[in-house]
Amino acid sequence: MRDTLDSLHENGSGDPEERARQLSKRELPKRFYTEATHVAADGGYAIHLDGRPVKTPGKVTLLLPTDALGAAVAAEWMAQETEIDPGKMPLTRIANSAQDAVTVRFDEVADDIVRFAGNDALCYRADEPESLGETQRSLWDPVVDWAGELLGGRIVLIEGIMHKPQDPEVLAAYRSHVAEETPLRLAALHTVTSLTGSALLALALLKGRLDTDAVWRAAHVEEDFNIERWGEDAEAAHIRALKRTDFDAAALILREG
Repeated sequence: MRDTLDSLHENGSGDPEERARQLSKRELPKRFYTEATHVAADGGYAIHLDGRPVKTPGKVTLLLPTDALGAAVAAEWMAQETEIDPGKMPLTRIANSAQDAVTVRFDEVADDIVRFAGNDALCYRADEPESLGETQRSLWDPVVDWAGELLGGRIVLIEGIMHKPQDPEVLAAYRSHVAEETPLRLAALHTVTSLTGSALLALALLKGRLDTDAVWRAAHVEEDFNIERWGEDAEAAHIRALKRTDFDAAALILREG
């Protein structure tokens, strides 16, 4: 069983497109268990496969902090059919990453999120066409204004592509807001930040300023504008769906974790 789980989790790519590409090149492990359940354990909820606890790649028992997340991860395992496809197990991947990596590299992960805030997608505005700029303003300005008030400073906006630095005190305030999060929630926040390109949108989701659908919509303003104008490419739609699955898993962790 342990060898099978090691094989399952050795691919930790945070990019859904790259993960799908890599997984397509190898044989997936066969499902070897009948039942997946979540069981109360010291420190949270363990995932049992036919009564045996799932281990992380780091050889420690995988633990989820709440009953809701334990049930959701167990459901991922139950949803596997003849093969175990890690591409369809985003909650398990994030939880493994949190326990094995974020726990010991918390500051590094938090600092990486803050770097996104210093170069946030919401700060870069299109100067044309005007309709795109209007949509950006309508969806992004309320988030930027809210974040500036929360962080005690002004978020610098940019038209075009030339970078302008953010106020170091604003970035330090952002860092203080994530400093007390758990490794699991920080891993989820990093996932949301990476998938949206925006630490401000991730913060809005973390603090409950925006719901999941509103954050996703705000993150895809330009992409949706181009789809309306030119239509949607099938491969791009598939990749976006993969990313949405990961995004929803991270959002669930922020909501229930």
